[in-house]
Amino acid sequence: MKKVKFLLMAVFAIALASCSSKPKQTEEEQEEIKSFEQEQIEESIRVQLDSIANVLSGLKALPILEQTKSGELKLTDEEKKVKPDYLLSPEIAKEAITLSEKYRVLVALSIDQTVAELYDMDTKAYNEATAQLLSEINDPGFRIFAENGDLVVESQEIYEAEVQAGRLNYFWQSVATSLIEQMYILCQNQEKFLPVFDDESVANLTLRIALLQDAINRLVEYDPELVEVSEAIKPLEKLNAITVDELKSDLNKMTNEITAARNQLVL
Repeated sequence: MKKVKFLLMAVFAIALASCSSKPKQTEEEQEEIKSFEQEQIEESIRVQLDSIANVLSGLKALPILEQTKSGELKLTDEEKKVKPDYLLSPEIAKEAITLSEKYRVLVALSIDQTVAELYDMDTKAYNEATAQLLSEINDPGFRIFAENGDLVVESQEIYEAEVQAGRLNYFWQSVATSLIEQMYILCQNQEKFLPVFDDESVANLTLRIALLQDAINRLVEYDPELVEVSEAIKPLEKLNAITVDELKSDLNKMTNEITAARNQLVL
């Protein structure tokens, strides 16, 4: 069987191009954050990133969050008694130092809060932690979506907001964190969360991974902080599922690698 990444990427006609020249990197650093000069990105790369983001935003949200927020995914009273022990503690927000860490922890906590609400857990601490992180990153684009109760980092609107704010790199770090955190949650409770997937959503997941890796690989030479993200998501190349059964098989083989990726990004 041909690799699904190739097939899906071909369907959306996303051209692959290599960058022949490497722009000069700034040597200036803020106290904790290495500068990211967005204007250094070559126009051809920017066009390709825009295309990738456009395809990404056109995909349906992963069903774990989509069905939880819509109320389609429900738990019985008995299931709610067994609280998940794999969610991040809101206290982790205090350990986020760099701007990259703050973005990634913010996204991960937002996802975990949705799962916590599913189990009728007290989410006051999550609200406080995400509010504090939103204040610290001071990003109008993220704040608008957070106020709407849905921090969807894959949306075209937030992508364009991050481009305008000169924070394109943080958009892709956030997308990577969102994907990894949801896959980690799926690995931790396949019995409950895998049934919400169908073959179409599995194929979309695989396409999501291919798009994300393509974008990160294009940006990594412009931002040293993205090297860590690129390394974290690299094991996802092994996921090649287009059916629910194939996804289950892949997850069983990759649980440890997905857990390591999650820990690398947010712990």
